[in-house]
Amino acid sequence: QVQLVESGGGLVQAGGSLRLSCAASGRTFSSPVMGWFRQAPGKEREFVAAITWGGGGTYYADSVKGRFTVSRDRAKNTVYLQMNSLKPEDTAVYYCAAGLVIGTRHEDFGSWGQGTQVTVSS
Repeated sequence: QVQLVESGGGLVQAGGSLRLSCAASGRTFSSPVMGWFRQAPGKEREFVAAITWGGGGTYYADSVKGRFTVSRDRAKNTVYLQMNSLKPEDTAVYYCAAGLVIGTRHEDFGSWGQGTQVTVSS
């Protein structure tokens, strides 16, 4: 099992930036893929981005391409989500997740963090 702890959420104005962090511990070697998801009130959890620990391959939802960047620091077992040009519609609870394969469904990931709130004001 992998334990995940997110941090870095907060309140920001539209057009601003935030960087989320996800610290992983435990059996991290068993989960080669790390993902970010988000869930807004009344909406389903949706895929945001993913990265592989090994090759560093990255994948993004169309809604965040060009604005968000996912990266990882293997020495620190930490994954980051740099969010630029934030929009009010980016407001959501952001979750970090660990999985075996690249996927965009939350069922593709077996371990989840507790989430961190991101609020973008207009």
